[in-house]
Amino acid sequence: METTATESRNFIEQEIEKDLREGVYDHVCTRFPPEPNGYLHIGHAKSILLNYGLAQKYNGEFHMRFDDTNPTKERMEFVDSIKEDIQWLGADWGDHLYFASDYFDVMYECAVKLIKKGKAYVCDLTPDEIREYRGTLTEPGKESPYRNRSVEENLELFENMKNGVYKDGEKVLRARIDMVSPNINMRDPILYRVAHMTHHNTGDKWCIYPMYDFAHPIEDAVEKITHSICTLEFEDHRPLYDWVVRECEFDHGPRQIEFAKLYLTNVVTGKRYIKKLVEEKIVDGWDDPRLVSIAALRRRGFTPESIRMFVELCGVSKAQSSVDYAMLEYCIREDLKLKRPRMMAVLDPIKLVIDNYPEGEVEYLEADNNLENEALGKRMVPFGRELYIEREDFMEEPPKKYFRLFPGNEVRLMNAYFVKCTGCEKDENGNVTVVHCTYDPETKCGTGFTGRKVKGTIHWVAAPTAVKATVRLYENLIDEEKGVYNKEDGSLNLNPNSLEVRECYVEPNFQDAKAYDSFQFVRQGYFCVDSKDSRPDALVFNRIVSLKSSFKLPKK
Repeated sequence: METTATESRNFIEQEIEKDLREGVYDHVCTRFPPEPNGYLHIGHAKSILLNYGLAQKYNGEFHMRFDDTNPTKERMEFVDSIKEDIQWLGADWGDHLYFASDYFDVMYECAVKLIKKGKAYVCDLTPDEIREYRGTLTEPGKESPYRNRSVEENLELFENMKNGVYKDGEKVLRARIDMVSPNINMRDPILYRVAHMTHHNTGDKWCIYPMYDFAHPIEDAVEKITHSICTLEFEDHRPLYDWVVRECEFDHGPRQIEFAKLYLTNVVTGKRYIKKLVEEKIVDGWDDPRLVSIAALRRRGFTPESIRMFVELCGVSKAQSSVDYAMLEYCIREDLKLKRPRMMAVLDPIKLVIDNYPEGEVEYLEADNNLENEALGKRMVPFGRELYIEREDFMEEPPKKYFRLFPGNEVRLMNAYFVKCTGCEKDENGNVTVVHCTYDPETKCGTGFTGRKVKGTIHWVAAPTAVKATVRLYENLIDEEKGVYNKEDGSLNLNPNSLEVRECYVEPNFQDAKAYDSFQFVRQGYFCVDSKDSRPDALVFNRIVSLKSSFKLPKK
C-alpha cells in the first residue's frame, strides 16, 4: 500500500509498509490479547485502537483473543466486561474471537516437540532455587542439576505432570537455552507449571498450564498474526518470542514490534491496586467513575469518540512519557460541546420569589438547546412565581465586580425576564432561605427589549415543576500534590474529597433521560445519567467534566 508524501505515518506503519513492500507478508493481521484478570483501562484503549486501526488501514484482519493461561486470577466477569469495552470503543473482531485455552493441546504438543529436540527439560528446583540459579544482570546463571536429563526421562516426567502425579510447584518444564545469556529471559525460562485449578474455559481437563512467554508466541503463530504489536516492557522478551516460534517450527512466524505505553498522570491503573480499592469498598466497583477503567469512563459519560481523539493526540512512539489527565478532559469537552443540549439544573438551591408575578400562573418560555448548534432545536421551559437559583448567585454584601443578585441590583433570568432584588429572608442562624425580587414584564427574552442593560445572567428552575435529582461531583481519586504512591509503604495517596453527592433540582425536560444520556448543565459542566444507580423516578447524574479547562493544545 502506497502512502502519499503528505500523510504522516508512525514508526509501526512504516515497518508494516516495509514488510509488505519487501514481500515479508502479503497481508496484515493484528490482535488484541488481554488477560481476563481485571477490567481494561485507558492504556488498553490505546492498544485496542492501534491494533484495530492498523488492520483497518491495511485492509487486514483484527483478532480478539483472551490470553487465559492463568486460571488463578481469571473470571468470566472480566471476559464479559472486556468484550463489552472493546465493542463500545468500536473495534470489530467479526468472526475472530479466540481464547488461548483453545490452543492448550497445540501448546502441549509444542512442549513435547521441544523435549524431543533436547530444547526443554523437567526441573525439580524450587521457585526460590530457580531464582537463585538464574543469576543477576551482572552475574551469569548456573545450570540446573536436572538440565541434562535424557529425552526419555523428560518425556515421562512431563506426561506425569500432565496426568496430575505431582503437587503444585513440585516440578516445572523449562526451555534449554543459555544460562549465561546477557538477557535473563533466555536463561532457561519456565514453559509449564503444575497448577491444580479449574479453568473457566477448559474446566478440569488440565492441571498444567503454560507460562505467558511460551503461550503467547504460539497463539500468534497459530492464528497467523503478522505483526504482534505490544508495549515496550516486552522488548527484552522478543528473543524468547522468536525462539519459541522458530524452535516449534512454525512457518512464517509473526513479527513483534514494541511501542510506548500510555501513562496518565495521577491515576490508578494497576489491577492490584484497583482490586484492593474495590474489595475495601473505597470505590463502587471496577466501574466507579473516579477510576480510568474503560467501564468507569463509559459510566462517567465519556464517549468512544472522545477516547479515540485522546489516543490520536497521544500518538505512537518508542519514547516513554506521561500525558496530563487534562488532555482527556479536553477531548470529552470537544466531543460534547456541539452534540449535547445545554439545560438548567440548580446544584445548591435557594428559593427565589418574584413578588409581583401572578400567583399560581405558569408560562412556558422558549430556550435554545445549544446556541452553537441550531440543529439541536429549541425546547419550552416552565416559568413561575417561585424558582430555585444557585446559592452563590445571591449575596447580601457583595464584593466589587459581583454582578449577580444583591439588594437593589437587577439581573437577567436566562431565557426569561429581568428581576430586581428587593431583599431576603433568613433562618434563626442567619442563613439566607429565600430571596425576594420583582420582575419587569416588558423584558421578556426574545421580544427585542433594548431599554436598559444588565451585567449578570443567572440560570434557574421553576419550583412547582422542578424534578429532584442527585448529582455526583468528582475530584481526582488521588491526592495530586502527594502523587499516586506513598514512598514509605507503597500505598495509594487517596483524596478524601474525591466524591461529593448533592441533592439538586433540574428542569422537567430531563424526565425522559435514560442511562448514559449526557447534557451540559448551564455554568456547571457536562453530566451523564448514571447507568447503575439512576431510575426514571430518581435520576442520578455523574459530572463528566467541568466547563473550564486548564489544557491547551500545543501549537503546531
